Amino acid sequence: MREFDRIRRRRSLKFSEFWGEWKRDGEDEEKQSRKDWEPIRVLKTRLKEFEKREFLGGFKNSEFVEKVKSSLKSVYKDAQESQAVPPLDAAELLASLVRQSEPFLDQLGIRKDVCEKLVESLYSKRKNYFLLNSLSSGESSVLEGENVNDELDMRIASVLQSTGHSYDGGFWTDHAKHDPSDQKRHVAIVTTASLPWMTGTAVNPLFRAAYLAQSAKQNVTLLVPWLCASDQELVYPGNITFTSPEEQEIYIRNWLEERIGFKADFKISFYPGKFSKKRRSILPAGDTSQFIPSKDADIAILEEPEHLNWYHHGKRWTDKFNHVVGVVHTNYLEYIKREKNGALQAFFVKHINNWVTRAYCDKVLRLSAATQDLPKSVICNVHGVNPKFLKIGEKVAARKETGEKAFSNGAYFLGKMVWAKGYRELVDLLAKHKSDLDGFKVDVYGNGEDANEVQSTAKSLDLNLNFLKGRDHADDSLHGYKVFINPSVSDVLCTATAEALAMGKFVICADHPSNEFFRSFPNCLTYQTSEDFVAKVKEAMENDPHPLTPEQRYNLSWEAATQRFMEYSELDKVLDKETNVGRSSRGKGKGISKSASMHSLSGMVDGGLAFAHYCLTGNEFLRLCTGATPGTRDYDKQHCKDLHLLPPQVENPIYGW
Repeated sequence: MREFDRIRRRRSLKFSEFWGEWKRDGEDEEKQSRKDWEPIRVLKTRLKEFEKREFLGGFKNSEFVEKVKSSLKSVYKDAQESQAVPPLDAAELLASLVRQSEPFLDQLGIRKDVCEKLVESLYSKRKNYFLLNSLSSGESSVLEGENVNDELDMRIASVLQSTGHSYDGGFWTDHAKHDPSDQKRHVAIVTTASLPWMTGTAVNPLFRAAYLAQSAKQNVTLLVPWLCASDQELVYPGNITFTSPEEQEIYIRNWLEERIGFKADFKISFYPGKFSKKRRSILPAGDTSQFIPSKDADIAILEEPEHLNWYHHGKRWTDKFNHVVGVVHTNYLEYIKREKNGALQAFFVKHINNWVTRAYCDKVLRLSAATQDLPKSVICNVHGVNPKFLKIGEKVAARKETGEKAFSNGAYFLGKMVWAKGYRELVDLLAKHKSDLDGFKVDVYGNGEDANEVQSTAKSLDLNLNFLKGRDHADDSLHGYKVFINPSVSDVLCTATAEALAMGKFVICADHPSNEFFRSFPNCLTYQTSEDFVAKVKEAMENDPHPLTPEQRYNLSWEAATQRFMEYSELDKVLDKETNVGRSSRGKGKGISKSASMHSLSGMVDGGLAFAHYCLTGNEFLRLCTGATPGTRDYDKQHCKDLHLLPPQVENPIYGW
């Protein structure tokens, strides 16, 4: 009672005084009320009625009422200030929806360029309105010099910022990401193959790890598949097998250091993998992301992100890592189209690739336009050549300067002996123009599943092909060839072509998107028709290759490839936080972040796609129906023994799917 009396004795602020503070000079209450925001106006009316009730006289003068008054003042003030930024209209909202739905519309057959034109059309009128207003007021437009996507992002961000809205994540977002505690960042490179299998996804990620590790800004871990003894016998050449991961790591490091000439300071780890005879590739067993400790889960580079995630059942990469970059190596659609019911299979694989790369990557790099157009992707060759090939090229140039004959042999082809790797095209070209290329011989180096069939076909057509066992492209026996022929159109970016150019040879290849990077080199001769192929062969056989310039040698090197990778993957911005913060503001005055203040419909959809994928890949029946290797949802007992892992039942005692 004493406390109640104390409150009653306190001087009260009448509601009439409260409302009077909101009035403007020269305006009556009714006129002012019409200008108020509708919810505020209704609340005023209700509170006036509330004031008239005499039996609440003590309550209306309490601290609670004063706090309500203060809150209403701030709401009214915010509403007044927000009028400076006009709200989004229907066209802008529709433009944003269309832009963020591009991957979904692509599934329906609506091309990306059509979506972009629609967004530009919807937003153009509003853009012109802002430009006219800024010009009439004498201010510089924040949208000046931006593309349509950036303009729309900045527009939405400015509206959300004016409301005080701040987005910290969504339903699908995991906020427990790695926060670097020291000055160095951590980069994990995850790939689908390992030496001694001489394939692009084993060799190129290894070089990438070595050259990224040269920087003092980051520690690097290379995560490669470990195969049990039975699978090693199927995959690794020359009957090479390993009894432990440590033994294989020594082999990998020795091979690398012989070629780069320096000791690479990075860590090599292994995850369980199984070889699929049907797909001729290694598939992960279990959750690959768990083999990168949480303390090191900062930046992930997924070599072949679609391959790694077809059957991935575990932690979402973009939830565990701060930045995830995918590097697309293989044109899977081209290979699949050559199989039985290839068109139908390619249709499904195309959309599954879109699904998993969108759900698990922040950025996707395509080595050439020969790959499918994936979400969040850009085209850039981020591969270099083994330094050993550049040294061979320098020796060839030195011999030319002294007047020695640089090349003693003619033409050759090197590659895994399967029809899809260019052997079909080579046989067809030589069979069609046998008379035009009379006396022209090609030495073919390669091993593979189709070796017997390729050789028997060439023999039946009486082609001048000399088949030899496969060998390393840097082998001394290959240095004397002047012309490398590569008619393949299934490659994304042929490593052997880059190596041949680095050695100073002529390269004859198809006029195809996979060879776009090589066209700037004068020794690269591209053909469009079979008749053009004959002309290029004769030109190469009658002339000597041009020596490489220092700039051309640098463009082929891993130093240049690493620089391109840092730029196009935006890894340089991620690693340099201060620079990244500086670039986030535009123009003068207070900058507006395009991502911090607004949540993205695209991000919510990505999270939903990842969750749906997790549910589907947890069902063993569905996995087998879509071609997964049996028993790859979890690693097996042999993997536990080889890698010293706890059994999956112990690692994940409660398993929902």
